[in-house]
Amino acid sequence: MTTVLGFDFALPILTSILSLIVAGIMAVWVTKQSTGTEQMLEISKAVATGAAAFLKREFKLIIPIAIGLSVAISAAAGISNGIAFGVGAALSGIAGLIALKITVKAAVRSAQATTKSLGHTLATAFRGGASVGLSIPAMALLGVTGIYLLYPEPIAIAGVGIGASLIALFIRVGGGIFTKAADSAADLVGKIEAGIPEDDPRNPATIADNVGDNVGDAAGMGSDIYESYIVTLLAGMLLGALIISDMFTETQFVVLPLVIGAAGLIGGIVGALTVTSRKTTDPMKPLNIAFIVAAVVAIILNFVFIMYLLGPSPLTYGLFAATVVGVVLVPIIQRITDYYTSFKYAPVKEIGEATKWGYSANALAGIVVGMRSTMPFMLAIVITLAISYGITYTISGDPLIGIYGTAIAAMGMLSLAGIVLCIDSFGPISDNAGGIVEMTGMGEANRQITDEIDAVGNTTKAVTKGFAIASAGLAALAMIQAFQHEAARIFIGTTLDYSLSNPNLIIGLLVGGLLPFLIASQLISAVSRTANRLVDEIRRQFKEIPGILEGKNKPDYAECVNIATSASIKQLFKPAIITIAAPIVLGVLLGPPAVAGLLMGAVISGLFLAYHMTNTGGAWDNAKKYIEVMGRKKSEEHDIAVVGDLIGDPYKDTAGPALNTVIKLLNTVAIVFVAIFFAFAAI
Repeated sequence: MTTVLGFDFALPILTSILSLIVAGIMAVWVTKQSTGTEQMLEISKAVATGAAAFLKREFKLIIPIAIGLSVAISAAAGISNGIAFGVGAALSGIAGLIALKITVKAAVRSAQATTKSLGHTLATAFRGGASVGLSIPAMALLGVTGIYLLYPEPIAIAGVGIGASLIALFIRVGGGIFTKAADSAADLVGKIEAGIPEDDPRNPATIADNVGDNVGDAAGMGSDIYESYIVTLLAGMLLGALIISDMFTETQFVVLPLVIGAAGLIGGIVGALTVTSRKTTDPMKPLNIAFIVAAVVAIILNFVFIMYLLGPSPLTYGLFAATVVGVVLVPIIQRITDYYTSFKYAPVKEIGEATKWGYSANALAGIVVGMRSTMPFMLAIVITLAISYGITYTISGDPLIGIYGTAIAAMGMLSLAGIVLCIDSFGPISDNAGGIVEMTGMGEANRQITDEIDAVGNTTKAVTKGFAIASAGLAALAMIQAFQHEAARIFIGTTLDYSLSNPNLIIGLLVGGLLPFLIASQLISAVSRTANRLVDEIRRQFKEIPGILEGKNKPDYAECVNIATSASIKQLFKPAIITIAAPIVLGVLLGPPAVAGLLMGAVISGLFLAYHMTNTGGAWDNAKKYIEVMGRKKSEEHDIAVVGDLIGDPYKDTAGPALNTVIKLLNTVAIVFVAIFFAFAAI
């Protein structure tokens, strides 16, 4: 395949540069805001130091592994894939680092902004989040476009997906274990045993908790959305390279996902600029307006760009319709997630009321709500698949183009990653701002403002997790098709049996269905073990350091940060090793049909397990907030709800979000290493 650097490629490059410039301007605006008192700045520096120390230790372990994998991928799948892996991995790490640096700076400034107004606080937190949201998808789009121009063959750069997914998994898993262990320990010993608030400066784990918000929710989600964007782009490009058409060139189909990404990125820029410091009483309203503006702009530009690239034809209109379906899926997932996780609606209120009957009632009600939420989520995914496939298949008569239409719908959805990440990154910033307000004793009025934006932040974080999980499902289904076609190209002259009568495929389905449960259990166990160590340390400090609870002596915050860091980093490798090894081992032993079964099994169980866990955890969290809003904060019901929240923390912020990365990593590993199956597989 040959390419020419024309407007088709200049568009995503120029759009990415523009997005980075706007992100930079917003970051500069945020840094110019007041940091408040010396005490506030001291807390912010402590959080920044702890977060940087965590990432530094994590990268020391990851970098040698990444170099080794780059060499292995180069040997198995060509030097271009080895280089692509390095690019994907490096940018994933940078994405996490950017998210971390900006959110820490924005949090203390958002806390100080509470002295002015709710509108100014909202604008400060949002623009901090927008600096992340506009830079990370831009890096992903720029990176994939650049590597494709260097090696104009999608299968030759599939390694970029492994690099992005692997580093995202490391950051997501390590950060998720850190943040939820610290959060759980701070709640258990601080709130329940000592009777002090979560963010009280007397709590030894409070700095670790704030560090965790940044390494888990900010750096983790930044890397997560980055790799979702990369893998979805890659899925569309891989399928586009397989299409043979009389009307269009192969390059046009490959470039189309990049062009759609550019349209969404411009939409994100316009949407982000609508959020200002004007007066508001409902913090969610400006965020909703920003999203609607971004979606409308993206749809309009998709039509313009697709028409420019492909010209008017029935298939052109069908592909545009697929992008619209993908864009529309985002607010649908938002509404489903919001309904099952917000205390404004019946499901969370039911959990809150169930606390009257004790711990078991609260736990069971939360599990039921999480399970129920998977049905409308499934219907949304199925309808999206049916419409996007049906339109493009009906027009073309080619099943491959039908699958490509699904990949384009997924890219339409992910094209809004910029505005979604802007809104999501607002969450950990507002959470940290609330912690700083509490720790410095700024006052009840200031805390009320941060509580308002924090409640919105909890909702936006839950929505983004649903967004990432849905994207994993759509991208994975496209990647499975690309894997099968690539296997057929390599195994020339061999009939690959993908029917259910093939026992190898059934074995793959069973193994794939198991993996999400196995990995989720490891991650929840890791959070529990790390939290137990922190609980012991907090109790030790309360016992051995006199005057902590009276406010006469400061706790040893650094030791809690150190324990959370070392314990969480030790847990990084099991999920990564299992995810990388499973498709390779199964492919070598049983061939491509078994791997296809594994990929499909992981999608089916992983998709619904991930969504169930994130919504269950979110519902438990907001059931606690519902009880607080109802004025029952010092009651036994509140203590029960806190325990439900503790159980839900590793569900919603560690295990659940990690599974969508696992699903995508399985698929990219399978495609990159399919060539080695030929030498060993028993077909």
